Amino acid sequence: MTQSDQLLEALEGQARRREGRRAFFRAAVGAAAIGAGSFLVANRAAAQTLTDADVLNFALNLEYLEANFYSYAVFGTPIAATSVGGTGTPGAATGGRAVRFSDPIVAQHAREIALDEIAHVNFLRQQLGAAAVAQPTIDVGTAAGGGFSSAARVAGVITGADATFDPYASDENFLLGAFLFEDVGVTAYKGSVGLLTNKTYIDAAAGIHAAEAYHAAMIRTTLDQKGIATPTLIANTEAISNARDRLDGSADIDQGIARVSSAAGEVANIAPTDANGIAFGRTAQQVLNIVYLNAAAVTAGGFFPAGVNGTIRSSALSA
Repeated sequence: MTQSDQLLEALEGQARRREGRRAFFRAAVGAAAIGAGSFLVANRAAAQTLTDADVLNFALNLEYLEANFYSYAVFGTPIAATSVGGTGTPGAATGGRAVRFSDPIVAQHAREIALDEIAHVNFLRQQLGAAAVAQPTIDVGTAAGGGFSSAARVAGVITGADATFDPYASDENFLLGAFLFEDVGVTAYKGSVGLLTNKTYIDAAAGIHAAEAYHAAMIRTTLDQKGIATPTLIANTEAISNARDRLDGSADIDQGIARVSSAAGEVANIAPTDANGIAFGRTAQQVLNIVYLNAAAVTAGGFFPAGVNGTIRSSALSA
């Protein structure tokens, strides 16, 4: 078999694994889920009432979550008090602590991502000005009923009502916690850009989306490498991916990092794309299903015990 044949076989192997996702993308395009209708809202009239500020504030809620997780993991503290005020119901981010990193590469990656996520919070707040929403109550702790443990339980990474998952306990646990957030952040920005009308905001959102994708790639690559020696890491990414799929609807769009076998050998799955090599997006409601850890239409739960602030607050009943 020639090298070209091997490459073709490898690509065909990826395509077979992702065949179930093609229908989703065709349906999404047909329903205008990618583009101006990318947010799932109650009706078309409601979609037309969303402003750029509504979309940016939804993104800001997610950035508050990510920034606080990484800030705790790297610096041992939540983000600065000067970066949390605004409209809506203010809340604190609690439960995190510094990770005692053993791998200097993971520590460096964590530090870079932390600084980027804090910068995203401050940038969005600057763009929104007085319209910026306040940081809501955020649970990034390790209690049995908290966000991370509940997410791990939904995924089957832990079992039992009293079991806990601590993303600050080790490099590997930190990477799994980051894997949960980064992939969702990428899909959230992919699904939101189409609703923005201001070209400056579109450019900024695209830039943040790219940064989130770089972060996700760093996390996925590191898990892939560490998974060679510790296969349970790979299995846990698949479990988390499957849980996200269960929470956000019936379409099989999410992907862990398990490799694909082909005649050319194992093929990595660092970039979660469809058969055409295109990354997928999520609606705002699908994103909230995941961070609320609930497949029903709710306005709070999981990592946001009191919900998010702003116009876009409710998840949707997953079909």
